[in-house]
Amino acid sequence: MSSNSGIQIPTRLPLLLTHEGVLLPGSTMRLSLDTPRNMQLVRTRLLKGTSLKSTIIGVIPNTRDPQQDTDELPTLHSIGTAGLAVQVVGSNWPKPHYTLLITGLCRFRVSGLLKESPFPLAEVEQLDKLEQYTSPATEGATAEDGELGELSQRFYQAAVQLVGMLDMSVPVVAKLKRLLDSLPRETLPDVVASMIRTSNKEKLQVLDAVSLEERFKRTLPLLTRQIEGLKLLQKTRKPRPDDDKRVLSVRKGGVFPGRQFSLEEEAEDEDGDDTTALERKVQGANMPDAALRVCLKELKRLKKMPQSMPEYALTRNYLDLMVELPWSKSTKDCLDIRAARILLDNDHYAMDKLKRRVLEYLAVRQLKTSLKGPILCFVGPPGVGKTSVGRSIARTLGREFHRIALGGVCDQSDIRGHRRTYVGSMPGRIINGLKTVGVNNPVFLLDEVDKLGKSLQGDPAAALLEVLDPEQNHSFTDHYLNVAFDLSQVLFIATANSTATIPPALLDRMEVLQVPGYTQEEKVEIAHRHLIPHQLEQHGLTPQQLQIPQDTTQDVITRYTREAGVRSLERKIGAICRAVAVKVAEGQKVTKPEATTLEGSMQEGDLAAPPEMPIVIDHIALKDILGPPLFEMEVSERLTLPGVALGLAWTPLGGEIMFVEASRMEGEGQLTLTGQLGDVMKESAHLAISWLRANAKNYQLTNMVGGADPLEGTDIHLHFPAGAVTKDGPSAGVTIVTCLASLFSGRLVRSDVAMTGEITLRGLVLPVGGIKDKVLAAHRAGVKYIILPKRNEKDLEEIPANIRAELDFVTAGNLDEVLNAAFDGGFPRTVKTHTHPQLTSKL
Repeated sequence: MSSNSGIQIPTRLPLLLTHEGVLLPGSTMRLSLDTPRNMQLVRTRLLKGTSLKSTIIGVIPNTRDPQQDTDELPTLHSIGTAGLAVQVVGSNWPKPHYTLLITGLCRFRVSGLLKESPFPLAEVEQLDKLEQYTSPATEGATAEDGELGELSQRFYQAAVQLVGMLDMSVPVVAKLKRLLDSLPRETLPDVVASMIRTSNKEKLQVLDAVSLEERFKRTLPLLTRQIEGLKLLQKTRKPRPDDDKRVLSVRKGGVFPGRQFSLEEEAEDEDGDDTTALERKVQGANMPDAALRVCLKELKRLKKMPQSMPEYALTRNYLDLMVELPWSKSTKDCLDIRAARILLDNDHYAMDKLKRRVLEYLAVRQLKTSLKGPILCFVGPPGVGKTSVGRSIARTLGREFHRIALGGVCDQSDIRGHRRTYVGSMPGRIINGLKTVGVNNPVFLLDEVDKLGKSLQGDPAAALLEVLDPEQNHSFTDHYLNVAFDLSQVLFIATANSTATIPPALLDRMEVLQVPGYTQEEKVEIAHRHLIPHQLEQHGLTPQQLQIPQDTTQDVITRYTREAGVRSLERKIGAICRAVAVKVAEGQKVTKPEATTLEGSMQEGDLAAPPEMPIVIDHIALKDILGPPLFEMEVSERLTLPGVALGLAWTPLGGEIMFVEASRMEGEGQLTLTGQLGDVMKESAHLAISWLRANAKNYQLTNMVGGADPLEGTDIHLHFPAGAVTKDGPSAGVTIVTCLASLFSGRLVRSDVAMTGEITLRGLVLPVGGIKDKVLAAHRAGVKYIILPKRNEKDLEEIPANIRAELDFVTAGNLDEVLNAAFDGGFPRTVKTHTHPQLTSKL
């Protein structure tokens, strides 16, 4: 079929081997090339070529299995298609490759292989007339006689029937109808075979059909099969008003040199349906007008954008997020106060202040439905249940719960998100959380808000100012969304161990609720109500196998844990359960019938009879399991010498007792302070020394040789164990005065007394904070007598009644009252000072 007068392809062509499909004359394919030979061909021939001739290459279908492909050149298929490279696109992701858009021109036969490397080059023989694919049909051009003419007519009628089954309102179908009339009949087998659904093997048979008659014979059954499939599909498919005749089984293909044509029925239908469904979702998301306008604008851009553009995926992800956000979806609150109180009491013991605040919120919601969500901040030591009570609040209200851990976050983009101009941009944690829960009124727990960091990427605490401000969060703008979202219905609960590290502006926006540590009685109740049943379930035990009496629990609390929360207590109970699980498992193994008499006699000492159930843990078993006690009641033992006093301190982990020790030796009147003290405590020590020197005669305080000035010829050393713990704050003032008074007078401080309070140079005692935590710490340590500033007397109301009944409190307004209460028999003055007359303020 070679023609000497027509358009000729080059007699030598570089060969491109492809697994992806079969290129037929008159069709266009997009190929992904990543093999070394093909990539070298593109670099050498296409990218560096300067003539039209260099853009014509030969495409040979590679019939070898891609899984077994090697570097060796496979046996070449004898028939190939000369193609015109229309477009070349290179990429390095996920690995280096080229994407080639190529249009088939005509068939050729490989006459001989000229070279194999760096890419195959072959001498070829043209088999088709190139003019038939590039020129319109002329009168009588297809007037073949005999069987070929009949085949051509039948094929044309079948192709017209196929087009008639499609929707003529679709532009590509109308264009196909016009092309059927304008193209020569001899080109129809190749063109139609490249459009309809066929396998690569069937296309290879069409390619090998050099004779036009053979080509018609091989293609006509494929076309008939396609028509029958469409008829069956129309019968089984329910008609829809918008696509009565839309057909999904005609796939992409068909591009002609000079006349570009592509029937993308399946691809366009899927993409069109996808975009239409997305548009329906946007319209049904019930979003505000501003957000809807942005979405419609982005959707309009998306429709005009080819899918190969990187921005297509970014825009699509943005629209998907906008559709998934709960703009108007919300859950209905459970406003039954009685049921809420029962649920909170079942979940948590004590915590009355927190429970009361939740019930107040429910009561106000009953009276006013449009109440903004409160912004609460639970501040307390670790292990007291701040996070778990937030989850219980969500369950009580019937809302969704989402926890956001803020510990260590140092990038403001975690809160506000990234702008969409950045690669890998994504929304912040607030918007992601709303997408996760699917409603706009969840309970958000901002955990560890006091542990936010700050870095070059911004200050996340400052970004939270907008989130946690009830006057601003109704229009929270995430950088990724770039439209306002209403957070006013979200119930935000923040947790912190201390308010010292929270910025004042952020703290001012939150309602702070103090969550103090538990008393010993509360810990016993929590252990038997929640911790022990939970640990028994976790370790596969039952109450019929293990019992822990309340006396044993009390012993674990006082001698093996010393904490404000219950985490260590739960770990100790878990250790007890593991030890009992070993005994139970060994007992079951011994009672198995497989154990022989010989084995029983050999292991009689190791594996005794199964233990009697239930196993009751007493004090002896407790010591065997947990070892020696970690904490002893050492207060009385350490107060056996003058110069030792017991103070009370507050830490983020709860209250602690703090010993103050003093000693003196001959010297030059210097004061030495050790124990990693802060500036405030150092100043308190100097205040105490100054006050005692000023009142030394009144209390008969002397130096080592009996002089009136306690510092004359004497050096003083004050130490605050433990030395590795940093200490600061004003509340140790009265403790330092008492310690030094004991040292200078040689008298012992009472062994059951602890104290706290700030002092002044005139001897007044000023109030301090953390009274409840300090009192609970003194109670845990076995102290019975506590000295507090007089102006802290109001704080005693927060202490549980049973704790107040076991302790004696002395409120002091000046240091004279403190010293009288700290020593047995008081600390009397020897000389009565002149009392100044009371002056009435004239302000």
